[in-house]
Amino acid sequence: MQAALNIIGDDLKLVEQQFRKDLESDVPLIRKVGEYVLSSGGKRVRPALLLLAARLCDYQGDKAVPLASVVEFIHTATLLHDDVVDSATLRRGIASANTLWGNEASVLVGDFLFSKSFSLMVCAGSLDILRVLSNATTIIAEGEVMQLLCTGEMDLTEADYIGVVQAKTAILMSAACEAGAILGQVSLEKQKMLADFGMDLGIAFQLMDDTLDYVATEEEFGKSIGHDLEEGKITLPLIHTLLHCNEEEREAIAVVVEKDEMSLEDFRNVSGLVKRYGGIEYTVKIARGYIETCASHLSGFGPNPVREALLDLADYVVTRSK
Repeated sequence: MQAALNIIGDDLKLVEQQFRKDLESDVPLIRKVGEYVLSSGGKRVRPALLLLAARLCDYQGDKAVPLASVVEFIHTATLLHDDVVDSATLRRGIASANTLWGNEASVLVGDFLFSKSFSLMVCAGSLDILRVLSNATTIIAEGEVMQLLCTGEMDLTEADYIGVVQAKTAILMSAACEAGAILGQVSLEKQKMLADFGMDLGIAFQLMDDTLDYVATEEEFGKSIGHDLEEGKITLPLIHTLLHCNEEEREAIAVVVEKDEMSLEDFRNVSGLVKRYGGIEYTVKIARGYIETCASHLSGFGPNPVREALLDLADYVVTRSK
């Protein structure tokens, strides 16, 4: 992230200030929950993508910071809703908002953030940006439902899973990059290049998350390891394992996936199979493939520090431990 921070570090600080300003409400709980989630950490990858994309496209105006804040608003709303759906207790290493304030407050504050995002988008004054970001929020919601329908699906294919990842995670990164390009008023071709860059980076980002659920410690990952498995989420490391393990091992995995509560021994047994059959290595390999295509998407932009910072940010995605 350092190359990106060297270029947009000051703007990211302004994004934090803008986020807090946009949280203003007559209902104190909204600010309390919103600021709690905001202050709990996170690398601000999505705002950084928008700011860098705008810089790459030579944007000189004052709309980038407010729109970067909108992107983080949308992301924060999805986190609040995700943690309720997943019954999560940790987020970025601390108690999740739903653990502290309950599911009802988390859902409703998430709704506020989504609603506020649209009013802030309108203020940006660009119908194209409104179209891109509103379309992204619709696709994210579809991705959440797709993931729910795929829960416990032992025959889930890699292609179908990548489709869920594109909708649930990658689309917002793609939209952030495209919004930055629209601000810079570049050609439709270059807008698509940046949108495609964000999509592939977002897929790689989620695939690396999939591996961390099996190999990181809770302190490194910032949320409970094995939580995806306990929730019945069939992610790429497990999809690969299910394709290569024997029938007895497949049945053992199915038993764990179907359990309402997973023991530490259950997790160790399944994670052991994932490691034995190379599920982690395979997923990292696929993630790296997506990162390699990121460079090709930026080939239409000449060599400059902002382009290199975007590529460094892509590399960070596959080397992070949390």
